[in-house]
Amino acid sequence: MYFDKDLLTQSSELRKKWEDEVKKTVATSSDQKERWSTVSDLEINRIYGPEDIKDMDFARDIGYPGQFPYLRGNQVTGYRGRYWTFRMFAGMGSAKDTNERWHMLLKHGQTGLSTAFDFPTLMGYDTGDPKARGECGKCGVAIDTLEDFMQLVEGIPLDNQFNQGGGRE
Repeated sequence: MYFDKDLLTQSSELRKKWEDEVKKTVATSSDQKERWSTVSDLEINRIYGPEDIKDMDFARDIGYPGQFPYLRGNQVTGYRGRYWTFRMFAGMGSAKDTNERWHMLLKHGQTGLSTAFDFPTLMGYDTGDPKARGECGKCGVAIDTLEDFMQLVEGIPLDNQFNQGGGRE
């Protein structure tokens, strides 16, 4: 990214002023926690400005809507041309149970589906793994194998026609 030197200087000065205000506020009421991070444990700064992205490559790191790396969404017109998909969130028990639920939802007019995976599946563990003990069957669907996934989506139209005529992506 290219930012004019004056803009970066101005931004740095505004950030300093803002940080001074934060220090005053935090002195009287502390943050809710010491460190903020993503689920991947990447630290999250309190605020971001032009100086944080001055070394970014626009095409590689940001791009336009509908273009790699899809930071600005996967639709070329953003959500002006197609709305967000409103989906029924379903997933409980086995892949077969969730597949049956999906078929019932589609039969009753649902046009978009999402699933809730159980915690071990989300973390990459199989149902039988000792680290998954006590977490299977509490919420979401367990998917341990490719066969489980194939059973989950059996008979579900996964092509583009599924998202047309009512689906909102």
